This record gives sequence, structure tokens and C-alpha cells, in this order.
Amino acid sequence: MKQFNLCFLGFGNVGRALARLLAAKSADLQDEYGITWRITGVATRRLGWLTRSDGYDVTAIAPENNAAFKDSVRVSGIGDWLRLAQADVVFETTSLTPESGQPAIDYIKVILQSGSHAITANKGAIVYGYEELSELAKSLGKSFLFESTVNDGAPVFSLFRETLPAIKLRAFSGVLNSTSNVIIETLEAGRSFEEGVKIAQELGITETDPNHDVDGWDTTMKVCALARVLMKVPLLPAEVHREGIRKLTMQAVQTARAEGRPFKLVARAKLAADKSVVASVQPEQLSANDPLSGIRGTSLAVHFELDMIPGLTIVSHRPNLQSTAYGLLADFVTAVR
Repeated sequence: MKQFNLCFLGFGNVGRALARLLAAKSADLQDEYGITWRITGVATRRLGWLTRSDGYDVTAIAPENNAAFKDSVRVSGIGDWLRLAQADVVFETTSLTPESGQPAIDYIKVILQSGSHAITANKGAIVYGYEELSELAKSLGKSFLFESTVNDGAPVFSLFRETLPAIKLRAFSGVLNSTSNVIIETLEAGRSFEEGVKIAQELGITETDPNHDVDGWDTTMKVCALARVLMKVPLLPAEVHREGIRKLTMQAVQTARAEGRPFKLVARAKLAADKSVVASVQPEQLSANDPLSGIRGTSLAVHFELDMIPGLTIVSHRPNLQSTAYGLLADFVTAVR
């Protein structure tokens, strides 16, 4: 039975939720998969690069309790951090940079080159670095996995990778941003846009910068990630027609709901005859027979049109931080097995 040293690059809401989930699932991981673990490194902008060779007390560090890190060894950069922590697996959950995917891409390169598996929830690393990072991981015999980047912990990438061989994805559509759902439904209830943002923040579902949700950037990045991995087309955010929900008014969304054709922030992508992808992210009114029309609250869904299966819809019902954390945990099990 091997004990794995785990490191967290980024330790915000998702990182702490993952630490709590690892503790809750510790017995299951040991009994079912022969996996034991300890957390030997944590790094954030505020805390710096911290290590503890004998492992942190997860019950102390998982809550918002930075005093639990007082006995850490502090180093100056990622190389020394990975070496002293003797990292086997690194969970990268730093903030999204939609313009470049940096510094996450460079971090993941160093992680893989150090001999660690890299698991990320950062969409930017997929949109701008998927091919390079995947090839690097393969050449080093390591895993680069990213299930939590789209649809939280619901299986999307692993579904195609492991259970849908020789299938071609022709098109997909989705409601891929929980914050936009919450804001639209807050407007439907006669409350303000700002209240909707606040509710989403209190639920812990917004990006570090909520404008990334409101203006469609989060959804656009997910569209590009899906297109790049599943369609094998290097779609970039600038090539996606993007319109956020900022212009939606209370009257418009209430009228749409009363008509039975509610607004959603909808992502769409279709493979063209020349193998390019035509993609959009914009508010749309959906009819009752649309597979996305019933998505409410924080729920997310993606509908795939495939050559062998006319329609396949994956719905994540009311996901939360634990759902996102579970995607990272599932990738951990996949990597070390």
C-alpha cells in the first residue's frame, strides 16, 4: 500500500473542499483502492510556498484557519516546493486567466517535469496548453487530468476517454455556468442583478472575478476546452461569439418565464464541413422540448450530438463545491491507479 504525498497549488474554496472530501473518503480510498495519502505542500498568493514533510493535519487546514500552517517550511518558488514536499500528485486550482491560461500552464509544466501527476480545475490550462501538456505528461509517464474544468465533477472528459471509443462529436450545447442561472432566476423573482451576484458568491460558485461569469468568459472557456479535447479543434475564445447576461432586464426574463420560454446563457458549438468549429455563448430563450430548458438553480448540463448516438445529455443536478472537489478526487484515483 503506497502513501501518496499530495500538494495543493491554490487553496481557496475548491482546494479546501477537496481536503475535506479526501478526509471523508480516506477509509474508502484505502479499503477499495489501497490508497493512503498525506498533504505535504500548500501554496497560495497569500500564504506563499509552504511544506511540511510529515503532512498537515487535514482537519485543521481544511477550514479557513491559516494558523494551522504556522509550523510550515517556507520556500521561495515552485521548484523547491515540489522537491521538499516530495510531491506525487499536485492539484492546481489557481485563478483563471482567460487571456492566456498563465501562470497555470507554466506551473503544470514544472509539476510534470518534477515527476508528479498534475490535476487541474483551471480551464485556461486546457484552452491554451492542452496539446503541449498532454504530450509532456505522456512522454514522462505521468497523468495530466482535468475533469473538474467543465460540469464540475460530472463525467464528461472521462466519459469520452473511457466509454465512447471510435465515436465522433458533431455538435454540443450546454448550460455551463451556475452563476448565470442564479442571477437570471433572481431577476425572475423580482430581485436585482446585484442580489443575484451576491447570492452566487455566498453559494461559493462564482469565479474569483464574477465578471468572468456574468460576461460569458467562464462559459466561453468551457466551450473552447470541450472543442479542443473532444472535437480535436484548437478553438480560441476570440473565435467564439460571446454575449453575457448583463443586458438582460427583470421585465424581459419575467416575461420569458411567463411564456414558458425562459432565458438561459447557452453555449453552442458545431463542427463544420471544413473541420472548423462555429461556436457561440449568448442568452437564449429555450422552448419546453429543449433538453436544456429544465436546468434550474446551480444545475449544469451539456447535450452532445454524436455520429453513433443522436443525443446524449449529461446533467449535474445542483452541484456544489464538493461536486467540483469530487472531480479532482476522481482524477487522483485515476492517475495513481
